[in-house]
Amino acid sequence: DEVEKMVEIFKARRDAIVDGLNTVKGFSCLRPKGAFYVFPNITKTGLKSQELADRILNDAGVACLSGTCFGKFGEGYLRFSYANSLENIEEALGRIREMADKL
Repeated sequence: DEVEKMVEIFKARRDAIVDGLNTVKGFSCLRPKGAFYVFPNITKTGLKSQELADRILNDAGVACLSGTCFGKFGEGYLRFSYANSLENIEEALGRIREMADKL
């Protein structure tokens, strides 16, 4: 029962972050089937992965990794963890959205 509850909680977190990132200007995110991470495409922002990751950290106060941390084919992507509370995920999404609207 407890495992099933946690699976449902993480599905809700996953859905919240994917749906939220898909509302951010220049982002496109597929729904992962496992793990605790999403890997949105950010090529439509016009920024390189590391530059956008730095801006999100410095301007929005949200940590993420540049896709290039996972190799050269990660350019154009970011990695976010959703191993956090739904409230914190929603807060982070709001900050990211606000920052992206200013790009």
